[in-house]
Amino acid sequence: MATISASRSLLFSHPTKLFLFSFKASSSSSFSSNFSPCLRLQFTRATCSLQISPSASDPQQQNRVLRPNVVEILEERGLLESLTSDALKTACSDPAAGPLKVYCGFDPTAESLHLGNLLGLIVLSWFRRCGHKAVALIGGATARIGDPSGKALERPELDADTLEKNIVGISNTIRRILGGTQNLYLNANSNLDDSSLVILNNYDWWKEFSLLDFLKRVGRYARVGSMMAKESVRKRLESEQGMSYTEFTYQLLQGYDFLHLFQNEGVNVQIGGSDQWGNITAGTELIRKILQAEGAYGLTFPLLLKSDGTKFGKSEDGAIWLSPAFLSPYKFYQYFFSVPDADVIRFMKILTFLDIEEIEALEREMTKPGYVPNTIQRRLAEEVTRFVHGEDGLNDAFKATEALRPGSQTKLDWKTIEGIAEDVPSCSLAYDEVLSLSLVDLSVSAGLFDSKSAARRMLKQGGIYLNNNRVNKEDKRIEAVDIVDGKVLLLSAGKKNKVLVRIA
Repeated sequence: MATISASRSLLFSHPTKLFLFSFKASSSSSFSSNFSPCLRLQFTRATCSLQISPSASDPQQQNRVLRPNVVEILEERGLLESLTSDALKTACSDPAAGPLKVYCGFDPTAESLHLGNLLGLIVLSWFRRCGHKAVALIGGATARIGDPSGKALERPELDADTLEKNIVGISNTIRRILGGTQNLYLNANSNLDDSSLVILNNYDWWKEFSLLDFLKRVGRYARVGSMMAKESVRKRLESEQGMSYTEFTYQLLQGYDFLHLFQNEGVNVQIGGSDQWGNITAGTELIRKILQAEGAYGLTFPLLLKSDGTKFGKSEDGAIWLSPAFLSPYKFYQYFFSVPDADVIRFMKILTFLDIEEIEALEREMTKPGYVPNTIQRRLAEEVTRFVHGEDGLNDAFKATEALRPGSQTKLDWKTIEGIAEDVPSCSLAYDEVLSLSLVDLSVSAGLFDSKSAARRMLKQGGIYLNNNRVNKEDKRIEAVDIVDGKVLLLSAGKKNKVLVRIA
């Protein structure tokens, strides 16, 4: 990693060397300096790279870039579980080699990715930030089979229309999260842009395969003993449900995906959760046996677990979706805001791109007198929401958070109120029925109070809010101006009891 010291020098670490360069101070957030005819340093807030260009004495020398060692970064942050070969540590920062091409697979078993998929996107983003290229592979073919890894039962079969809808939804989510503003953080000297992110669908090559093709080109190189020894297979075989032949072949399908991408797209690294180890090694084995080639690597990261030790996923209760159509940015933000103190620092390291030094400083603040509870959680929620939903989504989360705070000065609009609709009771009333109705009567009709006497009592105590504004008039009636954007009203009794009134 690159570090700037107070002495205005830069220390750049490489697996085998340390480089120390002096530089001229600048108020700019980025700079580049030429130290000699063949050395050029490029530094930005997010990346640092050293470019070695041809010199007059060595005109044949190719441009070379010293990239931050992404494997070391992942290991430091707790994002590295296993490597198929330690040679990947050298390959990912070799100045004489070009950037790696890394892929992660996503089976479209739902229309949105979930929090369990987020680590794959974060690791892909780390590779891109360190100057490498990323491929997101949508499993349009493998989703028809279903990955047995970590599952006690076979996945239900999806019809073609549902599968296509899921493919479109997941592709859009990946492009939204990894594209756009994330390009600002790419390695400054790597000449990477949107083209450094490619989204492919494995159905494009599997649709041409017949069973005989598969047995001849793939099956003959597979060994049943090795396949049965995979942990995901062994656990299912020991269960009462057992495993179908269809699921048993899944590891070969994913393994061939790696071979196809290695051979046709120049992909040399596959990443995945620790439960994907068997499928990933199936790919490296097929590449070695069929192509008789080296240079294919696998990397796994730890699974993202709930506090009870179970994996986050679509099919478990409490799924945290990455698409705003399935989970609002507000609810996504609130989930991380409520992370326990015992987990928050670990989540900061694996789910954000903040410097380790800054995270450690935040950790020290938690132990100091006067620390305000949930300060670190708020920062975690901001960073992760910004990565998944962008600045606009984070602003929506802020607005919705304010909307749920009676007495807030934030001006409410229809979109903000709808952002919290899933979290509060709601009802629908006709416009003519609401207009000129007393606030007391509306509070009872909407279900905020059981009786008019209870509503009047709370009103006298100053505890009823209309669109977050305290109501002081006991004879208050609803006016057209009170109906937000002509569509909704938000009633509150105290700080916690709320009702959303939609105007039909």
